[in-house]
Amino acid sequence: MDLTQSFPRSPKNKLSGLVMVPRMLDKARAYNANTLGEYIFPCPLDKIILEYMETDDEKIIRLVQKLGDKEIGLWIDKQCSNRSQIEKDRINNKILERKPDTQESLDYFTKIRDQIDPTHTDIVTWVDLLDLDENRIPPKTQQ
Repeated sequence: MDLTQSFPRSPKNKLSGLVMVPRMLDKARAYNANTLGEYIFPCPLDKIILEYMETDDEKIIRLVQKLGDKEIGLWIDKQCSNRSQIEKDRINNKILERKPDTQESLDYFTKIRDQIDPTHTDIVTWVDLLDLDENRIPPKTQQ
């Protein structure tokens, strides 16, 4: 995966019922290929899902070297077999609903959003900002 040429999958995509995982795997593969570009691995959202899965970025880096998404999905299922659907829903919502939590992060968030499309004041979560930045949310002027 070359993230200097294309975008990773949306943070809303799921693997094993968990958001963010396919994107994290794309970034780990790009990390291994030295094609991460401006992306961060692990980013704060990756760290939330890594903690939930009781693993770390080094383990994911090793997994993506030898396994595809399907096999990693099976590994995640086993790794999270002690987790309930309620816990899975809770972590998904935590990621999907995460917003800037300090004035500094809000200023940074607003600056990025306004550089992309200042009319999209409805974008208030990090996940939606990523999708806006990667053209998965169309500009309001084209809706």
